[in-house]
Amino acid sequence: MTARPEITVPAWLSSLAEAAPRMPVPRGMRPPREGGRHSAVLILFGDGPDGPDVLLIQRNTGLRRHSGQPAFPGGSLDPDDDGPVACALREAQEETGLDPAGVDVLGVLPELYIAHSGFRVTPVLAWWREPSEVRPVDVGEVASVARVPVAELADPTNRLLTRHPDGSTGPAFRVRGMLVWGFTAAILNRLLVLGGWERPWPVGGAAETVDAVPPVPPGGGVP
Repeated sequence: MTARPEITVPAWLSSLAEAAPRMPVPRGMRPPREGGRHSAVLILFGDGPDGPDVLLIQRNTGLRRHSGQPAFPGGSLDPDDDGPVACALREAQEETGLDPAGVDVLGVLPELYIAHSGFRVTPVLAWWREPSEVRPVDVGEVASVARVPVAELADPTNRLLTRHPDGSTGPAFRVRGMLVWGFTAAILNRLLVLGGWERPWPVGGAAETVDAVPPVPPGGGVP
């Protein structure tokens, strides 16, 4: 799917809108032939007070899946959803109070798979033509909502690597008081490249590596 002719995409977003539907899928994120729970996320770019930005939420701690993690708004497809686009917009509205009437959908990215939670995720790329107020609406799920500037995500001083609980490492971002890692950071990392926003690391610079989930101390951390 590509942008409809009547949608006016800002120049800074046009390269991403053109390239995103053909985004290469990493081997570890390729969906299996069968199984998995279908879901969708909204990757919403807008012109914010600090320049081009993307909408992220931070999930509450204590949730069964992805507890405490920054993420794109989204969730599982409901039987009444007319596909992943409808799901992504509905979930974003329920989680942040977003007004879908101000959102232009530009296309969908290839389906991705989160192995440890079994979700088949369709990312929906959109342009926030008429931004609306956003805030945590589903307070049982969402702790905070942030419009994160693309410039801050692209800044090498805000980029690092995280060690995941399974021992692997992946890209991460330290922005707006959040450590963005895992699935969300992997997608953002690729979107920076596709959008032409990635900035080179300093010559001889090495990425800081931190634990995505702090190790549990002896005794399970119970006082």
